[in-house]
Amino acid sequence: MKTSLPLSHAIHVLADVLTFQRPADAVLSYFFRNHHEVGARDREFIAETVYAILRRKRLLDHVAPGTTPRKLALAALVKLQGVSLRELEPLLKGSEGEWLKAMKAVPTDDLTPAEQADLPDWLWQRLAAEQGEERALALGRAMQQPAPLDLRVNTLLAGRDEVLAVLRGEGIEAEATPYSPVGIRLKKKIALNRHPLFLEGKVEVQDEGSQLLALLLAPKRRDMVVDFCAGAGGKTLLLGALMASQGRLYAFDVSDKRLNQLKPRLKRSGLSNVHPQLISGENDARIKRLAGKTDRVLVDAPCSGLGTLRRNPDLKWRQTPESVTELTAKQGAILASASRLVKNGGRLVYATCSLLREENEGIVEAFLAAHPGFRLVSAAQALAEVRVPLDTGDYLKLQPQTHGTDGFFAAVLERAG
Repeated sequence: MKTSLPLSHAIHVLADVLTFQRPADAVLSYFFRNHHEVGARDREFIAETVYAILRRKRLLDHVAPGTTPRKLALAALVKLQGVSLRELEPLLKGSEGEWLKAMKAVPTDDLTPAEQADLPDWLWQRLAAEQGEERALALGRAMQQPAPLDLRVNTLLAGRDEVLAVLRGEGIEAEATPYSPVGIRLKKKIALNRHPLFLEGKVEVQDEGSQLLALLLAPKRRDMVVDFCAGAGGKTLLLGALMASQGRLYAFDVSDKRLNQLKPRLKRSGLSNVHPQLISGENDARIKRLAGKTDRVLVDAPCSGLGTLRRNPDLKWRQTPESVTELTAKQGAILASASRLVKNGGRLVYATCSLLREENEGIVEAFLAAHPGFRLVSAAQALAEVRVPLDTGDYLKLQPQTHGTDGFFAAVLERAG
C-alpha cells in the first residue's frame, strides 16, 4: 500500500455507509462519480474494504468493539484481508500499531452462533428457528463470501457454447451453470460493460437463481405475459427471449427510474415484444384492463433482499423485524392484485430473494386460503418440464451453500380452468 489516499477514501465512504441511510452500492457509486481521479485499482480496494466490513461486522465488533470507521477499516485490513502490520505501519497514527496488535490477539473461539454467522440477533433467531442451527450457520457462512459473476446468454442473439468459446478464447475462466440452460459462471469478475458480448446484447449479468424464476414461468411464444414488478428488467429480458420475441410481454413497475434502466438493456437485446408500463400501484387501470386475459404472470415481489447478502451485505444491517412486517403486507396485496390478471388455466409465479418464511410460504399459504380458484403446482415438476434438473420440493428454495446461487424462493400457482 504505497499511499494513504485509498485508505482515507475507504474510511470516508465507510462512515457514510455505516449510517445505513442508503444502500452501500449507491453510496459507492455516488462517491466514484464525484471522484474521477480515483483509479480502477483504488476503487477496487475501497469497495472490497467496505464490503468486507459489512460482511464480517459482527466479528469486527467482537474483536474491536466501539471503534471509529478508521479503526474498523484498519481492523478489517489486518483481520480479514491479510495485510501485515509492517505494511500498514507508514499509514498508522499514534498508538494505532499497539491497538492493532491487541486487536489481533483477541480470541474468537467464544463467538455466539449469531456472531459466527455474522447476522444480527433477530435474523439469526428466525433463520435458526426455521431451518435449524446447523443449516442456518452454514447459510450465514456462505453469505460471508462474495458472489461469483453469473451471466445469462441472450438466446435470441447467441448460443451458450458460442459465448463460452469466446470467453475461454480470451483466457477468461468460464463454465456453464449447473441448472440454468442459459447461464454462465465466471471464476473472476471482469469489466463486462466494455466487453463486445455485452455491448452486442449477447449476455447480461443475472444470477443463476434469478434465471430459474423466469424459467419456472415457462411462457410460450404467442402468450400474453406480465412481469408485474419488472424493476430494471433482468427477468423481463429472459422471458422475452424464451418467447422468441413473439407474443406480448408487459413490464410493469411503479418506478420510472427502474423502467428507464430497462431501456438500454432492451435496445441491446433485440427484443420487439416487450412493452414497459409505468403503473401507479397494484390497482392501476392498466391492470384492470388485462383482468382474466393473461397467460403468464410473474410477481418478483418487493422483499427484504436477505437472500442477496453475498452481494448486498448491508441489507442485514438495514432491515429490521418492523421493515419485514411492512413488506409482507405489500407482498400479500401485490400477489392478490396480480392474480386477477391470470386467465383460466394460466400460471402465476410468486418469487422473492428472501430467506424468511413470512415473506415466502406464509404469503403463498394465505393467498391460497383466500383464493380457492388457484392451486399450487410442484416447482420440481415445473422445472422438469423445462428440463432443469433441480428438485427442492413443492417450492423452489435456493441457498448459496447448497446451490451456489443467491437465496431465492418461488411458488408456481395455476388458476383452475
